[in-house]
Amino acid sequence: MSLYQRIHEAQAIPDDAGQGGQQRDPIIAELRQKVHHQLIDELGPVLYDKRLSEEELRRKVHDQLQSALAQERAPLSAADKAQLIQDVADDILGYGPIDRLLKDETVTEIMVNGPHKVFVERSGRIELDVATFVDDTHLRRIIDKIVSQVGRRIDEATPMVDARLPDGSRVNAVIHPLSIGGPFLTIRKFAEDPFEVDDLIRFGTLDARSARFLQACVVGRLNIVVAGGTGTGKTTTLNVLSSFIPEEERIITIEDAKELQLHQEHALALEARPPNIEGRGAVTIRDLVKNALRMRPDRVVVGECRSGEALDMLQAMNTGHDGSLTTLHSNTPRDTLSRLETLVLMAGYDLPVRAIREQMASALDVIVQLTRLRDGTRRITHISEVQGMEGDVITLQDIYLFDYSAGLDENGRYLGTLQPTGIRPKFAEKLEHAGIRLGPEVFAPDGGVKGAAQRPGGRR
Repeated sequence: MSLYQRIHEAQAIPDDAGQGGQQRDPIIAELRQKVHHQLIDELGPVLYDKRLSEEELRRKVHDQLQSALAQERAPLSAADKAQLIQDVADDILGYGPIDRLLKDETVTEIMVNGPHKVFVERSGRIELDVATFVDDTHLRRIIDKIVSQVGRRIDEATPMVDARLPDGSRVNAVIHPLSIGGPFLTIRKFAEDPFEVDDLIRFGTLDARSARFLQACVVGRLNIVVAGGTGTGKTTTLNVLSSFIPEEERIITIEDAKELQLHQEHALALEARPPNIEGRGAVTIRDLVKNALRMRPDRVVVGECRSGEALDMLQAMNTGHDGSLTTLHSNTPRDTLSRLETLVLMAGYDLPVRAIREQMASALDVIVQLTRLRDGTRRITHISEVQGMEGDVITLQDIYLFDYSAGLDENGRYLGTLQPTGIRPKFAEKLEHAGIRLGPEVFAPDGGVKGAAQRPGGRR
């Protein structure tokens, strides 16, 4: 058991004091806090000296730790002493108590609710971890370290920040005066080896048949929106879809914080920039989309449309940049259209609603809808075709639907899979003209989605 775990248990108030509950051990906790603060005071600016290599800095920290512990007369065994040195060194040189969680491949999300409560997500389930920070200052220092690595800042004037770790993991931090009860830190981890389509098939997010269909859509240069709620796997799915783009095409990715991990040789990544301390110098996603169109892209991939950039994205899709991809927050394919309409209006132009819908109907080809189910799994629940306009209404047709009727297993996990509705999309002819032929087996239902072939995708 690590010293962090022992300290956490020692500091925890027992649920049943006096009846076998874990008693406090203030000696270990006090020593950890004392040594931690002592090193910060003594080393000071050395910790941020860019001239020192990581190995030199680590050696200085270890030497100082040995010296500090030699002055203490705490009852520590040799093993406890070695563990204390390692843990405090990780505190100062790495990301402290969450270092272990960042290296744990089973953890997909880390949620720090103040210095003494760290929650993690494993297999879609949230649980309390034993990791704790020394105090608010300790947590704040880790946050400062993370955001400074990507040129961001967080202070009372800018108490919220989006950043990323070197491996691409997404970071959000909120500090005083907005956060009550200590700084809050949320990290959505990304695997060092990005998920591929075979991984998503293994997870049950989609199946081989629908994966083949989506690959055809990407190679055939259809415009695709990946939609879903928070934490449903939109960025992961977008990354997998982007991997289908042929090597010879020029790809430009645009994101708030770089997360997409494309392996094509001709891929350029653009990242938005927040304003400086004077409130100037901001470069928005919308600015980047406009600029990207001057960079001779074959494909434009926008990490997420959140505002007026939706209008520029639609115009790009309508002006020769077929095969563009983006993500959007929404709960159903129909909601995706409504939300996209709202985002276009946020561009600040007084456009008629019908004109916006005509742009959408002309630009969009496919909506891939993701849902996080009650069992914690992330599944594609709809693959829908945007067919066009009927009057003032954009028509949708579901090509694949998730089969909820299959029920649950004994562990509460959904048994259903993504099933074709039996309807062949109108853009199948466009794919054939591009030399991509999809046989009838791709669209033939196998009885999983009852009546899907007769059920229209819905109209608005």
